[in-house]
Amino acid sequence: MRVAIIGLGGVGGFYGGKLAWAYKDSREHEIFFVARGEHLQKINTDGLLLITKGGNFTAKPSLATDSPMELGHLDLIILSVKGYDLENAAQMIRDNIDDKTVLIPLLNGVNNANILKAILAKGIIMNGCVYISTQIVRPGVVEHVGGNGKLIFGPTEGSIEPYRKIETFMKEACINAVLSDTIDVDVWSKYIFIGPLASVTSMTGQTLGAVMEKEEYKEMMEGMMKEIKMIADSEGVALPEDIVQKSLALTSNFPYETKSSLQLDFERGKKAEVEIFTGFVVKKARESGIKTPLHDKAYSILKNKSEVH
Repeated sequence: MRVAIIGLGGVGGFYGGKLAWAYKDSREHEIFFVARGEHLQKINTDGLLLITKGGNFTAKPSLATDSPMELGHLDLIILSVKGYDLENAAQMIRDNIDDKTVLIPLLNGVNNANILKAILAKGIIMNGCVYISTQIVRPGVVEHVGGNGKLIFGPTEGSIEPYRKIETFMKEACINAVLSDTIDVDVWSKYIFIGPLASVTSMTGQTLGAVMEKEEYKEMMEGMMKEIKMIADSEGVALPEDIVQKSLALTSNFPYETKSSLQLDFERGKKAEVEIFTGFVVKKARESGIKTPLHDKAYSILKNKSEVH
């Protein structure tokens, strides 16, 4: 297969690095990176150094570029850009795909497959999510900080069986990949946890541990989860009835000092995914006539905060 990873941040760097390392001597598979700036320069000069729990290694793709036009036809595309860059990324890969090209977005949020379908007339567009904490340590270096590294993907409709070979392809690269026939539930199950976590930690400037220690913040987290559950219900996504309790319990699996990616983007003065984590819920609530006062408040605060940045 001809495989491209679009976006070599923490997530793309981790999974792309594993694929490039595993298939470095393969005659059957080619792994391409699409990155930019100094990160791309370092990858082309020295390769991508991946620091993982199981050891460190340097991965070198078949080609690393900032222009998908150089790659030609692709069989599999993994998108791991920021949410606000997804539409632009989709425009960039239009000429690389045909009706059989599989696209897997691994972004925050739940609406990524719909965004891609609205732009791309071709391709098999899936949805996906990951459970991992990664970061770019410096240009050319990505570190696995935490999380089990699970990558869940699947078609939004139809049978999953035609895509077993992609699951096998990932597993043979030591990726904890799961092909799911309930991908909408999987993606929303992550969102109901990570969305409130991102909003509350970013509003308060507190770590996850500190948030869960203070009753006011913990109640805010729980209330926002309940609001998302109502939105999921209105969208026809059958989340488990105990999903809020399970999501709150998940917090105990993370170190006290855990910070959300949204919070870190604010701290580093970077563009923040406010629309993905908070704005999306507010928009869907208005469309459905559902009241989400906690998200309304969070969105107002975080949108103003992002404009200041």
